[in-house]
Amino acid sequence: MTRYSKIVAGVLLITVPTIVFGGTTLLSMLVGDESYMQNALRQNLWRAGHAHAGVLVIFSLIVLRYVDETNLGEISKWLIRFAVPSAAILMPLAFFLSVLSPQATAPNGFIYLAYIGALAIGLGTLTLGIGLIRAK
Repeated sequence: MTRYSKIVAGVLLITVPTIVFGGTTLLSMLVGDESYMQNALRQNLWRAGHAHAGVLVIFSLIVLRYVDETNLGEISKWLIRFAVPSAAILMPLAFFLSVLSPQATAPNGFIYLAYIGALAIGLGTLTLGIGLIRAK
């Protein structure tokens, strides 16, 4: 693993406590916040945000183990190192910020960050896949 991939992996690992904090926050709202329990949209999007954060951070760490095995140029490798982990930030942010208000009945414009995250992870994984197939 190159130094660059190790740095990105280190930053991702530092974000794990924020995911744990998010989980404990969700748990406290489930147990003690009646307004949270009365808004199904907010529950679903916050649960999706928390799940996406955890899964995409793990996925990003796996991707970083493979990126240096490709014969891609440095720009393509950096695209992968940036795109996949950025999805781990953009998608959960979209879910959380789109229903910040306890009275939200529909997601606000922040939900479009999820589409940007989806595009980023798609581009990053497609590039990685092609790079791995082309590797000797």
